[in-house]
Formats: sequence, C-alpha cells, structure tokens
Amino acid sequence: MSEQVLVEVRGGVLEVTINRPEAKNAMTKEAAEAIAAAMDRLDAEVDLRCAILTGAGGSFCSGMDLRGFLKGEYPVAGDRGFGGLTSWTPKKPVIAAVDGFALAGGMELAIACDMIVASKGARFGIPEVKRGLAAGGGGMVSLPRLLPRPLAMELALTGDPITAERAHELGLVNVLTDGPAIEGARELAERVAANGPLAVIASKGVVRDSWLWSDADIIPNQSPYIADVFTSEDAREGAMAFAEKRKPEWKGR
Repeated sequence: MSEQVLVEVRGGVLEVTINRPEAKNAMTKEAAEAIAAAMDRLDAEVDLRCAILTGAGGSFCSGMDLRGFLKGEYPVAGDRGFGGLTSWTPKKPVIAAVDGFALAGGMELAIACDMIVASKGARFGIPEVKRGLAAGGGGMVSLPRLLPRPLAMELALTGDPITAERAHELGLVNVLTDGPAIEGARELAERVAANGPLAVIASKGVVRDSWLWSDADIIPNQSPYIADVFTSEDAREGAMAFAEKRKPEWKGR
C-alpha cells in the first residue's frame, strides 16, 4: 500500500486520504494508482457501502505534481484517468470532502465524485491556462454540464477559482461546513450507507448514465439497472421493515 494514500474503514464507509500535505496533495502516478486500487476494494467488499475521498493537511488536491510532469510522469492510473478516478466511476458512491484547494486536476477529481462536501474557505478552479496547459482531466467537458455555460467558460479561460460558498450556491457543492469537510462528508456517507445497497448502486448508475438518454430510451435503458433490485431479498426486507416499524437489515442481495 502506498504511503501517499491512506485508507481506513469506518462503519461501512471507505475513507481514502491523499497523503502529500507538504505538496498540497499534488497528484502523482503512485497516488493515482493507489486511489484506483481503493475504488476496486470499494466495489469488491460487500460490507463497504460508499467512499469518501479527501486530502491530508487541510487541502484536497492542488492538481498534477509538476515536478513529476517535467520528468515525463502523468498522474493517471491506466485508463481510469487523473487520480485514478476521472475517466470511470465505481459502482458505489464516492463523496469528495474538500478543504483548502481543489485546483486543476484536483477540481476535476472532486467533480468526478458523486457528491461534494466542502468547508467554507475552500477554493475550486481549473487554472491550467495560467501554466500554458489545458484541463484535460474532464474539467472542460464536465463543468459546462454542471454549471451555467458562461461560468464554465470563465473558469476555463481565466483560470481564476471560485469560493466554496459560490460553488454551493451554484449546486456544485452539496454541503458546506464550518469545520473540516470530512465531518460533513461522514454525516452524508452515513445517510447513504443506511439505505439498501443494491438500490443505491442502481440509483447512482441511472443518475450518472442517463445524462444523454433520449426520452424514448429512458425506460428501456433504465430497466437493466433496476430489474434485479425489485426482485432482491433487500427489497422484501425493506418492505417488511417498514411494515414492522424497524430498521432494515440489508444483505446486499
């Protein structure tokens, strides 16, 4: 296991921490591969319900490690993209807990997650143009889908960041915290983990993948995601628990 990424399990939640605080958690290839491995673990272990991705030392991720870039290293993990996450997504939800800077690839990594919790004072931006580069980790494509197009254009062309407060107003950030973002992320993760695991996986899949479905394709495309959910043991357990006024005991099957 890489020392650049710390992994801990807390109550069914996999906490993944980028551990390069001396470099504001700038991403290396080693760290990217470790994050990808953690996401594989998330999907493989039945008792894990969701993940939190965060950074050590009061910063989320300041982007690509430029020293590594100058040596010819790119902080990607195979075909999984920057930080091992921007070109794919695990089946289970991932919450970004953002303190300090989420810049360049760091912002792309945050928006590649399914939800974002940020502390007040955090900053989001894609400043690649200030270094003669471009936000090639998905920022230029994803941001126009998540934000008003003129604002996405402003972020891409000026490289200037926006505050966490502004990102929250725009709906990019789900939860804004006064204290460390990990506290709010844990609370949000607990709310996710309390639900039927198969239903959560199916719901994430539909919400993420249905972006470009035509109206005519919605029902046939959605069916493969949810068909097994309705015939699962968990579906019966959820109904019985409701009728019996008790907490469900999920089996993940």
